[in-house]
Amino acid sequence: MTSPRLSWRYGLVGVLFVASVALVLVLNARASGAGNVAADPGFHLTNVAPEVGITFVHHGPTLDPQLDNIAPLVGSVGAAVSVADVNNDGWPDLYLTNSRFGYPNALYVNRGDGTFVDVARAAGVGDLNRPGEGVSMGAVWGDYDNDGLEDLLVYKWGYLQLFKNLGNLHFEDVTASAGLRQWMNANGAVWFDYDRDGLLDLYVAGYYRSDIDFWHLKTTRIMENSFEFATNGGKNRLFHNLGNGRFEDVTDRMGVGSTRWTLAVAAADLNGDGWPDLFLANDYGPEELYLNDHGRRFVLSRVGLESDSKSGMSATLGDVLNRGRLDAFVTNISVRGYLFQGNNLRLNFLPEMGRFQQGAEGVVADAGWAWGAQFGDLNNDGRNELFIVNGFVSADTNRSYWYAQSKIAGANGNVFEDARSWPAIGTASLSGYETSRVLVNHGLAGWADVAPRVGVTDTYDGRAVALVDLFNRGVLDVVIANQQQPALVYKNTVVPGNHWIAFKLVGTRSNRSAIGAEVTLETPAGRQLKMVDGGMGFASQNDRRLHFGLGPTGRVDRAVIRWPSGTLQTLEHPAADQLHVVTEPGR
Repeated sequence: MTSPRLSWRYGLVGVLFVASVALVLVLNARASGAGNVAADPGFHLTNVAPEVGITFVHHGPTLDPQLDNIAPLVGSVGAAVSVADVNNDGWPDLYLTNSRFGYPNALYVNRGDGTFVDVARAAGVGDLNRPGEGVSMGAVWGDYDNDGLEDLLVYKWGYLQLFKNLGNLHFEDVTASAGLRQWMNANGAVWFDYDRDGLLDLYVAGYYRSDIDFWHLKTTRIMENSFEFATNGGKNRLFHNLGNGRFEDVTDRMGVGSTRWTLAVAAADLNGDGWPDLFLANDYGPEELYLNDHGRRFVLSRVGLESDSKSGMSATLGDVLNRGRLDAFVTNISVRGYLFQGNNLRLNFLPEMGRFQQGAEGVVADAGWAWGAQFGDLNNDGRNELFIVNGFVSADTNRSYWYAQSKIAGANGNVFEDARSWPAIGTASLSGYETSRVLVNHGLAGWADVAPRVGVTDTYDGRAVALVDLFNRGVLDVVIANQQQPALVYKNTVVPGNHWIAFKLVGTRSNRSAIGAEVTLETPAGRQLKMVDGGMGFASQNDRRLHFGLGPTGRVDRAVIRWPSGTLQTLEHPAADQLHVVTEPGR
């Protein structure tokens, strides 16, 4: 006989399951019918990069001649963008990476008058791409020593580099003294405080194996051993912040050394237990979720991701349905007539059911050869839009590599693991000249791709995208790093009538950057949740200030802040249309 307690439990799970399925069906119906939504998007984007002084052009890596046959494919990454206020003047600055020897990275400091100036060389964070050291693939900002200044970690195909911010726009390379001088062919990293001791730890995603030097190859057997479940990628590494300027490699002890060709990683408390977890987007295979067991270890968990083998590019977290819950969006490859994997929209039902539910259909699922993506309220109506950048290799429009790609994909794994076996790409394109997708969230009316209508028509090979209120106007602008092409700065013009509110959080018991802190906004229209990220999307990091659209009412009942330390703080009726600087209580 089943006990009343067990009957109640199973009954509740059944109700939750039915509710989740209903929610997925509603989402799918919304997505499928989204193209018919004709409402005014409520915003317009204009590229102002040259006008504001951002003239950066990315240069991809040159590689060992043994890879000449597929060099455009292997060397198709490295364009990255990350946001931080590096000089604490209240204006967000931009860091963009180059990936070729002799070409500098750029640190564009915001002058506060609508223009930027590149100070990377003088600051000591420009000339990083050198033979013997490797080339940059991306960067993340975090105050690892809690001195009130944002420090910079640059991950590379080569040696990691950590730069301590000395103030006055000067940085010192402290990689060796910090214990981080390790060669990793990395394409992603995230700052987060996994043990909640108030110090930022670092997780770096290795893509290619760390024994590979792309300029002095000992073997050409460097490619994936499966197009669906590859396990021979670079080993991811977790570095624990010891608090004395040094880090310790605790990868094996903590159980997070995935070798599944990780392209992006995001960190957040996804199951609601107060401890930040790791969500991995992996190429040539399924995503992975490592649940944090109270800072003692991580557990690779079966949560509905395991059998869905795709080509994960970007790990993006956001409150899709204003449930006060972080969901996950992962970009994949889709080209009709050749391969349709579809993007993944992982709706978070971990607290109730211990799993994610797939919620991607229609324009949400189909975005081409998609790379970076971000959630953000671009029209201040209180719902998150979704910006996705696309395109792989844009070359000769009359020649396509897709047929050659399909041939090698159908070969034996021992064949395609060797780069020499791949057909030469020459001047052919592979999913080139694709436009970005700008998906407006119309609630029950559906998602709509409004990219051309809002001014996004470029066909560059997009890689990283970051959302940031560049000009402190209460609207989110969009910055895109393009592979071997100019960076774009889309200034956002929002139709008047909608209100907003923003929060800059300063940790005390928690890490000073407040990375991992969550703000839940309660308004007459419902709830919204946002989190301070230590790296998000693909090769990108957003504005640390959390921006919420409020719609036409402009009323906030309360804002509840959950700090990484576990402290809860409630702000009653915070004023709309302004930035609130909030310091964590205690200490």
